[in-house]
Amino acid sequence: MSKPPIRFGFQSGQQNVTWERMRDVWGKIDAWGYDSLWAFDHFYPIFTPDPAGPCMENWTLLSALSQHTRRARIGALVSSNTYRNPCLTAKMAATLDHVSGGRLNLGLGAGWYELEHRSFGIEFKTVRGRLEALDESCQIIKEMFTQDRTTVEGKHYHVVDAVCNPKPLQKPHIPLMIGGRGEKSLLKIVAKHANMWNTMHANPAEMKRLIDVIERHGDAVGRNTDEIEKTIMMPLCYKASKERERLISGGVASMARITPEQARDRIMIGGKDECLDKIAQYAEVGVTHFIFSLRWPILVEQEFQAFAEEVIPAVRRH
Repeated sequence: MSKPPIRFGFQSGQQNVTWERMRDVWGKIDAWGYDSLWAFDHFYPIFTPDPAGPCMENWTLLSALSQHTRRARIGALVSSNTYRNPCLTAKMAATLDHVSGGRLNLGLGAGWYELEHRSFGIEFKTVRGRLEALDESCQIIKEMFTQDRTTVEGKHYHVVDAVCNPKPLQKPHIPLMIGGRGEKSLLKIVAKHANMWNTMHANPAEMKRLIDVIERHGDAVGRNTDEIEKTIMMPLCYKASKERERLISGGVASMARITPEQARDRIMIGGKDECLDKIAQYAEVGVTHFIFSLRWPILVEQEFQAFAEEVIPAVRRH
């Protein structure tokens, strides 16, 4: 089976930003030729001292942004399975697939932000419980996309003759992106259900190791995991000043608990040649989709435009 083409995306969590700013930036990123655009699924800002700051709701926002973009695929990286019943998620996703002209990727994760659950009165299950629920949800959602009626008697969900009509535009169903890297259970769910997989803070060697884990799970469940598009989320720091490089590297180092020097291996950083070399290193181990994520205060639009004009065409020529 041939690998997917190399793709590039942009993820912008909708915290501490206005609707107008986000709409305008997404429109530009779309016009510059990026392949995918992603929001996140949080009710509060994350990784910030003030969780009470502004943060727009994901699905409402994606529906609106779908009308201000034309070609890039859209989605959430990723939606928390805990926040919505899977039947509701299936209906919402099918509707947005129609609204967006068949451009939706459905991102799903087990959920992790305990504060949001406690504040909103949403049950925060154990890690095992959340993973079991995600597994069941993937089954329910895919069946609702493809079957006339869905009945599942699971440990966490009891669904009886559930109907999703209209079906999604995309056939056989909307691509399912699962995010995470837990090797024992999460990556097994990826091997069973995902069309796309995403993680972050992993250099090429670590990505190879994780992809090998997915492949072993695939062997156990009887699936060829070459079918799964492997994606990586990382910051973009293209042709930036040394000061900005230190800022971005320091941020990644702090989150990943590594040194700034090690962080550089996990960032799309430097000039054209360094970026092309990094893309080749990841592609060699099976990663074909690069999603650049930056928080709004440190997002520099010119870097995204320059990368689109100088690096992306060079990759696609090969």
